[in-house]
Amino acid sequence: MAIEGTSHDEHAVTRDHWWWRPGWSVGKSFYTWHITFPPASPVRKLSDVFAQPLSAVPTMEPVGADGLHITVQGIGFTDAVPRSDVDRIVDATRRNLGELPRFTITIGPPIVDAETIQLPIADPDPLRAVRDRLRTAIAEVWRAPNVPEQGAAFRPHLTVSYSTGIVPIEELRAKLEAERLDGYTISDVVSEVSLIELNRDHGRYEWREVTSVALR
Repeated sequence: MAIEGTSHDEHAVTRDHWWWRPGWSVGKSFYTWHITFPPASPVRKLSDVFAQPLSAVPTMEPVGADGLHITVQGIGFTDAVPRSDVDRIVDATRRNLGELPRFTITIGPPIVDAETIQLPIADPDPLRAVRDRLRTAIAEVWRAPNVPEQGAAFRPHLTVSYSTGIVPIEELRAKLEAERLDGYTISDVVSEVSLIELNRDHGRYEWREVTSVALR
């Protein structure tokens, strides 16, 4: 099975994922809603499945089990969002998400792009419904025109490795195919969404959970 990425140029190469995006700098943290995975989650074994094959590629940094996540909806930088607003958004989220049932997602198979190896969510509709409810909750506090990420495409995925340098993308695809990981998928149940303070000072995503909101 061929692994497809965002680039189909046979000469395309990866780049460092950890460049400073607009608004980010050392010491900055960001409030965002993520799907995270507890120790008992089967998704956690993705770190072992992909780490060993990718260890031979110096410019690819596999994600540890604690760092596996699905990004859903951002709120804003912690130094710009009053904690009182965060509390109100959380209250509104509990009212909105409590009506949605928990659901099963299938993650994969992997794709390779310029900065990551990631596994898209096979059926993203339940996650889109979660994101819509999160955006509704934010709009109840800030009004709809002020909800972050207006017009942003939502393509839920889970990243298993970030690029730290240059390597041909086709080489990574061939590596995954050789390891028989090109068709790899895994499933799990999503039962809650976590609000986290996300930081990227150390060339990886680290976070502190503020709270979690359960689905019905």
